Amino acid sequence: MIAIHDLVKTYGRFTAVNGVSLDVKPGEIHGFLGPNGAGKTTTLRMIAGLLKPTAGRIEVNGFDLAAQPEDAKASLGFIPDRPYIYEKLTAGEFLRFHGGLFGMDGNGIGDRVREMLDLFELTQWENELVESFSHGMKQRLVMSAAFLHRPRAVVVDEPMVGLDPRGARLIKDVFRKMSERGVAILMSTHTLEVAEEMCDRISIILKGRIIARGTVDELRALARLTSPGGGKAVGGGGEEDQLTEVFLKLTGGSALQEIDEAVG
Repeated sequence: MIAIHDLVKTYGRFTAVNGVSLDVKPGEIHGFLGPNGAGKTTTLRMIAGLLKPTAGRIEVNGFDLAAQPEDAKASLGFIPDRPYIYEKLTAGEFLRFHGGLFGMDGNGIGDRVREMLDLFELTQWENELVESFSHGMKQRLVMSAAFLHRPRAVVVDEPMVGLDPRGARLIKDVFRKMSERGVAILMSTHTLEVAEEMCDRISIILKGRIIARGTVDELRALARLTSPGGGKAVGGGGEEDQLTEVFLKLTGGSALQEIDEAVG
């Protein structure tokens, strides 16, 4: 379970995150969407304990991150948008090192490492140096590490970046399997099709504030209510039912405005 309450992060006079609250239930995949610079990554890094909030409270599996940081972090998996790995280690060495940071040792860690390598289709590269891996392989290795210690909650920043279609399908299947086991997953993504396909609920952030939350169907209904003319289909072809159109309506079409300004 992940719960954040009135989270704020300021840098001088700039407020990157402004009173954000959300919760991710056990077994839920919760999408976190927003334009570039909206505050997604800042929020996720605060949940992971990499940034200190200016104000607000974060709970991970019942542990208050400020009061019980070790317990909170021990029950959380974090997958950043870029795979940061010690590249002079082999895949197996990296996972064993990572497991050691979470207090995993003995014979059990070897079995768990092999289980994760198999799950993410990296078994044949267990003894290869990470520096020889492609970006997609490194991303899968980082995900292996995030799930290694059996966390009850996982925070993921842009999981599909750099993955080929086969790798993306594998990650979707793994995330579904983990959610079925009760893992709470908070996932930031720019790929709206991924959010529509995978997420039980979605929160949309704009300029540091949550402006909408719900299932895809609930967000569609909200977009219709906020559209001029009561929500007639764009172009008469029902395109407003696509999450891309819903996202643009709820965020004010900022992406389209940026394109117009760039080419105008």
